[in-house]
Amino acid sequence: MDTSRRRNAAPETPRKRHDVRMGNIQKENFLQVPHQSHVAADTSALPAALAFLESVSTELDTALEIAEPNPYLNMVIALLRAHMDGKIVTATMLISASDVPYATARRKLQKMLEGGLIEQRVKTRSGRSFSLHPTERLMANWRQFSDRIIRLSAETTGSATGNAREYYYGASYLPASQSIAPPQVLPAPLQVGGGLRVLVHGDPTFMVMENLKRQFEQIIGTNISQRAFSIDRLRTEALRNAERRFSKYDIIAVDLPWIGEFAEKGVLMPLDACLDIDRLDPPDFHTAGWMAAHWGGRPYGVPSQTTPELLFYRKDLFAEAGLEPPTTTDKLIEAARHFHDPQRGRYGIAWNAARGTALGHQFLMTCADFGQPIVNLDPIAGGFVADTANRADIVPTIDTPLARDACDYLLQLMAYSPPDILSMSWYERVRPYASGKIAMAYGYTLLAPYFERDPASPANGTTGYLPHPAGPKGQPLATVGGYALGIPANLAPERRAAAAEALIAFTSPEAQKLYVLNGSRTAPRYSVGADPEVRRISPIFEAVDAMSLRDELQYWPRPPIPQIAEIFEICGQEIHDMLRGVQSPRDALKRAQSRAERALE
Repeated sequence: MDTSRRRNAAPETPRKRHDVRMGNIQKENFLQVPHQSHVAADTSALPAALAFLESVSTELDTALEIAEPNPYLNMVIALLRAHMDGKIVTATMLISASDVPYATARRKLQKMLEGGLIEQRVKTRSGRSFSLHPTERLMANWRQFSDRIIRLSAETTGSATGNAREYYYGASYLPASQSIAPPQVLPAPLQVGGGLRVLVHGDPTFMVMENLKRQFEQIIGTNISQRAFSIDRLRTEALRNAERRFSKYDIIAVDLPWIGEFAEKGVLMPLDACLDIDRLDPPDFHTAGWMAAHWGGRPYGVPSQTTPELLFYRKDLFAEAGLEPPTTTDKLIEAARHFHDPQRGRYGIAWNAARGTALGHQFLMTCADFGQPIVNLDPIAGGFVADTANRADIVPTIDTPLARDACDYLLQLMAYSPPDILSMSWYERVRPYASGKIAMAYGYTLLAPYFERDPASPANGTTGYLPHPAGPKGQPLATVGGYALGIPANLAPERRAAAAEALIAFTSPEAQKLYVLNGSRTAPRYSVGADPEVRRISPIFEAVDAMSLRDELQYWPRPPIPQIAEIFEICGQEIHDMLRGVQSPRDALKRAQSRAERALE
């Protein structure tokens, strides 16, 4: 663009600008809209612009009996509508949408294909059937045009206010990440034999990804095969896969505490060895989630879920009782005691108390609530340094006075918990909360759909979200959980470039917003949590963003040391025996300390 000519030209009136741009739509000059991908257009205007233009076209046809259909506009609208809905489009469908004779529509469609606005992709093995997709150029052009058409509508009708956004050549000074567009089809389909193979955890967010598989296959241009396992089986399968000569999977999901183990054992490839890290936009991720995917200063995964464990509580019940939301462990016990009424089938609180991994996680986070890390981490402002890759002096710190306080707290919780608490784990603790039987529950944000998406749930619309209440020497914490997506170290070299491109696509703001729109309650990126459409879906996103800004999101309570999985299991066994009354808190901590020392040796 010749900006000097643009600056010296006489200013156009709003009506003149409107006539010129509408003329570009009505004529074939629409194909010549310059590609300016570097301009940050307001992508939220795209759906509104489509609806606006469809309405205008209908009104023109009604008002002007001699008006003729615009095949370019009709086909582009149909294509973009299908793209945003994740539907497959064929040439026959676009020709039908053009509203002109077949031969004319065919010529116009061919011109858009030759002009680089639409691309064909093979649908079948025979190579004789194709699907049509908007190119990156068309998407960039249309976003800019959509942004302008909505603004011009406001200007010409006088509805623009003094608070309207400032524009520069059609672009907004506001960051584009605040209004996120649907995912775009990759410029070129990924070339991977047999399609892309992904190993994930069987949780609600990854199941949303499975439901969107057809749409993501269109985006990356190849088939996707996804296998899902429980948390323990997922770790076992990932370790077994690392022993193969070549990885069975292109991308694997990794629980954040496993990062150190998987890096040390060569399960994962450091991402800076296979892609440009800047393409991931690291500052957009919640700091704790991004750092939790590092080991020894190098990234080994990209956060796919940042799902901190929070305290869910019934705001309506607290309001009726005149109680403040609990911010300390003492206040939580007081509230649990108040709401606990087994005779009426209501209990105070639910949490992870099932033997093994589940209780192990809960115990480590409870120790952190009282200010005690599970190993001798170095203190820093706001917490502790969790990356211990370069330290050889790591020892357990389980048998301590603060850990004893954590044990006493868990024993108090037992008194106000459901009778089957010792078998409750990840999902079991949230289901009774969703059904209205429990007033409070510790739970990851990814479990919120159990009540947020159920209109019949008493917790729907009445749930508040808090970080873990703190002990006397602790501070409120929201321990970061969730998964990162990584590339196996033994992936065949010829598949690595495609895996990297798919990894970027699956973790992009556009993809993560799509997960939220389809039921996920995890948002690893600030841009996704700040998106207006996302915030309207659930208050959980604004709450988590606020916790991150207050530095309450932390990953040190579950440090990614290579032996962390074994320590989870050790603590989950010994503390379970304590809760059952088989051994005292002192003996449980002593035994867990001794076993953890042997594991760390």
